[in-house]
Amino acid sequence: MPLKKMNLGFEEQENIEAEKISLLDLPELTLESILERLSPAELCSMAGVCSSLRDKCTSDHLWTKHLRQKWGRVIGDAAFREWQCHIASTQRLNLVDQSNQKGLLGSLGAVWPKTWIKPKFETKSNPRTSLPVDSIMAMYLSLERGKFWFPAQVYNRENGHVGFLLSCYDAKISYDSRTNTFQARYSPYGRRMIEESIHWDRLRASPVDTPAHDLHISDCLDDLKPGDHIEIQWRRSKEFPYGWWYAIVGHIDPCDGNANLCNCQCDDMVVLEFNQYPLGSRWRQTIVNRKKHREEGNEVDGFYGGIRKLYKEEEISTWRRLWPSQVFE
Repeated sequence: MPLKKMNLGFEEQENIEAEKISLLDLPELTLESILERLSPAELCSMAGVCSSLRDKCTSDHLWTKHLRQKWGRVIGDAAFREWQCHIASTQRLNLVDQSNQKGLLGSLGAVWPKTWIKPKFETKSNPRTSLPVDSIMAMYLSLERGKFWFPAQVYNRENGHVGFLLSCYDAKISYDSRTNTFQARYSPYGRRMIEESIHWDRLRASPVDTPAHDLHISDCLDDLKPGDHIEIQWRRSKEFPYGWWYAIVGHIDPCDGNANLCNCQCDDMVVLEFNQYPLGSRWRQTIVNRKKHREEGNEVDGFYGGIRKLYKEEEISTWRRLWPSQVFE
């Protein structure tokens, strides 16, 4: 090949090299659009490239989307309040080991392989910065690692023990990423027990802010009518926490259920039916006064507390899905 042509070949190659751009040369909106499409593991990998990408990949708005997508159904206001207390405790007691978790890698390496997040461009003049403990990313990673026990509610606790079917109880929850299941810590009166291997479909965020030992103030009593789906607090004794139990509003005697003649909604008394129990069972039915209802019951039959009406079909269908295959005593 003539020397002139060879030189032109080298020049063309140099021009091609000069025309190459890096990811950071992309317009801001384009780069942001790319990062929004990355998975949590991919964001962690990208965060290890350089300090500029680290700042972008750890931003709250990116991780808020991932937190909502994976954890939104089980993380409620109570969990966020617990996280704030966790942050304050961590900062106050200096639980974060600065020597072992000095950089971003210390926080990410416990969740994803370090080969995914190994920094390619880092010098002594450009050291790594630590992951803020109050960031959304830190919360996401703490949940993934199972280090953060958060408050939620468990349907059919203790692996569907017959004494808890069609109920939902408060617990502290921890995630196991290896099995994609949870473990729950219950705190009933007298003993503490832990349940393992709880699947996602048995969890929910608490729909109310009422603590488990407090009476929920009912705001739906005047609105209740036959056929409505409700949840009602119930506890064995005054020392135990409440659980939420599923029931349906029934008809007052002697109403025959005829829709054209029914006046049950105008009656002061409201019948609540627990149809998972057979006719004649003392657990089958209870009656509350819609004008005076607070907590009612005794040490033999337990205590019935606050009532919340179910308006969302999603909540009702969840209870239907949990319905036992046969009526039980």
